[in-house]
Amino acid sequence: MAPFTTLAGFREALATAPGCDEAARARAEARNDRLTKPPRALGRLEELAIWLAGWHGTERPEIRQPQVAVFAGNHGVTARAVSAFPAEVTAQMVANFQAGGAAVNQLARSVGARLTVHALDLDRPTADFTEGPAMSEAECVAALATGWDAVEEGTDLLVTGEMGIGNTTAAAAIAAALFGGTARDWVGRGSGVDEAGILRKLEAVDAGLAANPAARDEPLEALRCLGGREIAAMAGAIARARVDRIPVILDGFICTAAAAVLARAVPGALDHAVAGHQSAEMAHRNMLLKLEMDPILTLGMRLGEASGGTLAIAVLRAAAACQSGMATFEEAMVTG
Repeated sequence: MAPFTTLAGFREALATAPGCDEAARARAEARNDRLTKPPRALGRLEELAIWLAGWHGTERPEIRQPQVAVFAGNHGVTARAVSAFPAEVTAQMVANFQAGGAAVNQLARSVGARLTVHALDLDRPTADFTEGPAMSEAECVAALATGWDAVEEGTDLLVTGEMGIGNTTAAAAIAAALFGGTARDWVGRGSGVDEAGILRKLEAVDAGLAANPAARDEPLEALRCLGGREIAAMAGAIARARVDRIPVILDGFICTAAAAVLARAVPGALDHAVAGHQSAEMAHRNMLLKLEMDPILTLGMRLGEASGGTLAIAVLRAAAACQSGMATFEEAMVTG
């Protein structure tokens, strides 16, 4: 069970999380220097393997039980026609995930990951944040706890993703609150809205920022006032992984907005996370730059539902395999 009942308690749990195993990281660096290849010949794969080693606590990391956790929530702001799809699509897509018919099901299967799906009160959307806070503190804490408790025992790599009609609008509002600027700096097409839809999204985000001034001053208030249950749940899962030293691959724009809340709330909160990909949503690149995170993949994806992060599992598996399975010069009796 989650060890917090308030937003302050959640922050404390995150702030007291341990760091990586620096000794294991140092041993991994030393082993990498002795592997049968020219120095840094595997480029970023080497960096990723050493990072993974530090969080796994061994110079020979392995990815055996990756988990992809997808969270779904509905947003009151969808009443302002900010999405190309109606709100009922959220529940329909959850059924599709559960039946194995979505893109993330195929991607998870292809990289050997377990997919778990978590629907959060789909029949009770958050409040319209243009009129006040999207969630009460109790509602936000409950969603954080759902994410915290969703991380399964034995998971050694976590990817979080989402489904929620209207949640690119919420993510844009969170980004503006955390990093500054106006709606125009952070709003994109999301699910594919037309120009009129873009204008409605811009108006909604600016109205949300005006209605919730505390969101600009406090990251967890930005999450509560402007976010959704699925965004809070992703933040909770990412925080739980930090506490348990489980490395995390971030997905796209909405997932990164959830993670950014943690980064702004507690310095170093994302040391255990890498960006799985850079999505085609314009603001995602800007958010990654703000967080100083270099995406592993850039494939023009903008689906959400953990799809890009899940695909990046294959790269981390390859990095771990090289670090752990290659012979050293001494073992291979090759002159180094």
